[in-house]
Amino acid sequence: VGCAHDRVIRSFRNDLFPAYKTETGVPDDLLAQFPVAEEAILALGLTLWPMEELEADDALATAAARFAGDSAVEQVLVCTPDKDLAQCVRDTRVVLWDRRRDLVYDDAGVRAKWGVPPAAIPDWLALVGDAADGFPGIPGFGAVTAAAVLTAFGSLEGVRDAPLASWPATVRGAPRLTATLHERWSDALLFRDLATLRLDAPLPERTAAELQWRGTDADAWRAFCERWELPGLQARPHRWRAR
Repeated sequence: VGCAHDRVIRSFRNDLFPAYKTETGVPDDLLAQFPVAEEAILALGLTLWPMEELEADDALATAAARFAGDSAVEQVLVCTPDKDLAQCVRDTRVVLWDRRRDLVYDDAGVRAKWGVPPAAIPDWLALVGDAADGFPGIPGFGAVTAAAVLTAFGSLEGVRDAPLASWPATVRGAPRLTATLHERWSDALLFRDLATLRLDAPLPERTAAELQWRGTDADAWRAFCERWELPGLQARPHRWRAR
């Protein structure tokens, strides 16, 4: 188990695009819980990956790519409903788990949900935009249209260069859309860069064995619960570390 955490909200992506998500509008009482969450993860005995320049998503993407190649790993389960992480999915070896809805997305699931293969998720987000991350996408391209043209042409470059006669018949306004994409090409590339997760996050663990969870230290967990007056959580860990 590895837990990625945004120690701060701003990242290198704000240098690329100042309107990228910031702490603006985030309640102070929520921001104040960031260090408490890190403390809880460590008290549980889990591996923590706190991110500052990069984002938690970059840490998860790095881990997914790294440990998918570990022969000791049967499957990498990325526990998030975030569509950004769908780009990390590899067949049934790296999958997303939306715990709240109890849904697992493998390659086929990503295609069914978002209409494109995992590798095309950054291109799809570049066209559609991502309100949660603060970038708008390219005007005129909704989720269905973006999926249709990327399925037909594979990438932003393929969409840009495709002759109008070859555009899917289901897509309306192809001349307008292709003209807009040409006009906003630099924006499309920037948005794809913003949506593409990094695979070089500084994670010290190199093997799955280093991520093995051996249970929670009872004294450390109870001290955490007492400090933050959380008596209802004291008995929650289902495995205590052997002494």
